[in-house]
Order: sequence, then C-alpha cells, then structure tokens
Amino acid sequence: MIKVRSKDGTKIAVDRLGDGPAVILVGGGSVDRSDNAPLAALLAEYFTVYNYDRRGRGDSDLSPAGTPYSPELEFQDLEAVFAAAGGSADLYGISSGAALALLAAAAGCPAKKVALYEPPYILEESSKPRPSKDNASVYRELVAAGKRDEAFIRFVVHGVGLPAELVETWRTEPWWPKQLQLAHTLEYDATIMGESRLPVDEVRDYTTPTLVMSGDSGWEWIEAAAPALAGILKNGTHEVLNGQTHEVDPAVLVPKLRAFFA
Repeated sequence: MIKVRSKDGTKIAVDRLGDGPAVILVGGGSVDRSDNAPLAALLAEYFTVYNYDRRGRGDSDLSPAGTPYSPELEFQDLEAVFAAAGGSADLYGISSGAALALLAAAAGCPAKKVALYEPPYILEESSKPRPSKDNASVYRELVAAGKRDEAFIRFVVHGVGLPAELVETWRTEPWWPKQLQLAHTLEYDATIMGESRLPVDEVRDYTTPTLVMSGDSGWEWIEAAAPALAGILKNGTHEVLNGQTHEVDPAVLVPKLRAFFA
C-alpha cells in the first residue's frame, strides 16, 4: 500500500498491483477498497492496477476537520491517484463509484477510457422511488447524532430496497461493525447521486470513450438505466453481461475490461 496526497492534504490509500497499462478502480457505496480487491487481483495479470480507498474509508484519511463534503474533493483524490499512475490511466467504477468515475472524467480527470458497471440512475418512467432532495443531509444528521445504524438501515431499505425486517437480522453479522464505521460516507454517495437522474448537463461536452455495462439478472430499474446512460454519451456504448446481478462476478468482468481497455 502507498498513500498519495490530495489537493487539500487528505492522504488516500492505494494498492498497486501488477505490471502493464494503468487502470484505476473506484468502489461504490458503503464499501472500502477490499470490495474491488478480487477484481484487482485478476486484472493485475494484464494491467498495473490502482485500487484505492475513497476518502474517509479504510486506510484513507477523513477530510480535514470542518470541511463540508463535495464531489469535487473526490475528483481531486482521483487526480492524485492518476498522478501516481503516471498522469493518465483507464478508469473503472461500480455502482455509485461508477457515477463518481463518470463525473470525475467529465470534469477533466485524465482518463483514457472509462468503464462503468450499473451506476444507480433512475429513469423517469421507472417505478423505483427517487431519493429525496434532502437525502444526503439526512445521512449527515443521523451520523452526527450517533445513529450510524439508522443511517445504514436507511441506505439498505430506501436506497437498495431490501425489507427492514431482513436488515434487522444483520445486526449480529460479523461485518455489521464495519458497515457502521463506513456510515459517514453514505452522505458522500448520496451527494454524488442527488435524485439519481441521468447526468445530462454534466456530460454534455464529455467525449471520452465510455463503456456502460449492466447485468440481466438483477434489478430491472438499474439495468434499464445503463443503455439510457450510454445513449446520452457522445462516445458511449452499452453491453449486457449475461447472468450477472449488481454483485458482478470479477471473472466475467475481466475479459470485458481487457477488450475495452486494449
């Protein structure tokens, strides 16, 4: 593990694996870099992989005291990882990390190509409820009040859509404490996603080659959004990974990334 310094001084933890063209991996919500570790290990046979902890997660620092969250802070974190990778790299993101990767690239991060897996946008015609406009502030207030468990339960029930009764049974699981440790970052991903509308304005001038992938065996609302997102990109394509859900198999993903990043 190495640490790179973001523009505001925050130290970002990065695992560097393999040898070859550089690829940076961006994790989704309520996870640290261990979530992408199996994918990183497989990709390392073909690439130099930079798998990092997003701000406030794992071995990366929290923002300086008193610093309000903004996605631009995470763009700057990514720029520091790009610098460690030699100044440019291919970029992959999953779930809300896919939305972050896309927005960062559209804002000028030096990605050569961008691959996304199931960014959680919601189409206008979808029956999936949109997050409320105050979603991010609700997470922030719950965590500030010491109610990290309520914040995580809100994410899983209202964000993911699982029954509250099921989530309550998770309290005795060995991974539950880790989820509570990450609860302050739920505000971050909620801010990135907003009301989960397609980022039409943000990508209006974006031309980086971008592959948007989705499964065909998971949530219909998120799978429907993938081709729609590719359709608003000037240089976007969409591909379905047969048999995959939101928890995509790294062994299925690797050949797609190898072909696209070639």
